Amino acid sequence: MASIRRALRRLLGDEDVRSISRRYFVSNGFDGTLTCIGVVVGSVLSGVPDGLTVVKIGLGAAVGLCTSAVWSVWEIERAETRAEILRMERAMLVDLDDTRIQRDRQGARLVHATMSGLGPLIGVLVPLSPFGLEGAVLSMVESALVAVALGIGILGVFGAYMGSISGQRWYVAALRMALAGLVVAVVNVFLPG
Repeated sequence: MASIRRALRRLLGDEDVRSISRRYFVSNGFDGTLTCIGVVVGSVLSGVPDGLTVVKIGLGAAVGLCTSAVWSVWEIERAETRAEILRMERAMLVDLDDTRIQRDRQGARLVHATMSGLGPLIGVLVPLSPFGLEGAVLSMVESALVAVALGIGILGVFGAYMGSISGQRWYVAALRMALAGLVVAVVNVFLPG
């Protein structure tokens, strides 16, 4: 267990690993949040009768998005890692199987896939949460409004975070990302149906 902790600490100390994982997390979290906003608004406007049904629809979307995020990143990173190791082996004229380099690359792949899956999970579950209170505390419309606000808030946090690490004005980056959530909500309101 201690060796796993040391390896994880070493991986997370690598700026390249953190940078790639951060990109996957935010990108897939962005997708998950926008999808959830669309599901929520579309469900309420389509006459879904209760919050539990919206939660079930949203969870179905979460399963699909998280599976896609983890599986695609796992396979992408497998191919990229293997190509990188092959290039290194050719340059060094040595086999790198079962070396620290190979183990670190495999560990990085696991970190990337995990972060890739966490993004959409958070992006869907947080906005869905008001529908757990539908009927007891909130109406369907109120649940949808709170869900959209939470989704826009999550997008704003993603933007603020990315803005702060890149030296941009965090509040401008937050507004740019949050605007996407508002656009999705408004477009869904005006869709025929």
